Amino acid sequence: MPNDEAPPMPAPQPPPVPSPAPRGAERRQHLRARADWPLSVRLGADREEVKLRDLSAAGACFFHDRAIPEMTLLELAMELPGPGPSAPRAIVARGAVVRCQQISPRVEHFEIAVFLHDIRDDDRRALAEWVRTQANAGDGREAEFRV
Repeated sequence: MPNDEAPPMPAPQPPPVPSPAPRGAERRQHLRARADWPLSVRLGADREEVKLRDLSAAGACFFHDRAIPEMTLLELAMELPGPGPSAPRAIVARGAVVRCQQISPRVEHFEIAVFLHDIRDDDRRALAEWVRTQANAGDGREAEFRV
């Protein structure tokens, strides 16, 4: 006598719990290296000199004495040090502010992170090579974070 019963259905499983979006260093894809030289920032018609904090092929972080809202478009200009006695390389790039964080509640000074979305390919490669050089230099400026 044939069995006309359908096989039992498996018990329903709860939907998978999505992993939280990676944050900070976990989502970074590009090595970063400390950089400590002037950076020229153009916001609209104004151009200001600020102090660069760190740099990668995808972005830059600098200090500023006022907040700049996230998603603000900027133009950055810098002189990337050349290897050894080589002349510095002038780099101009455009980017968007992706983070603006006050350094201390008692100090009107901010750390501004910019994602570089408009940069020449050869300049991006030069930034990546400079960061790799710093990682291999062992001079205290090792590339230690990712962006």
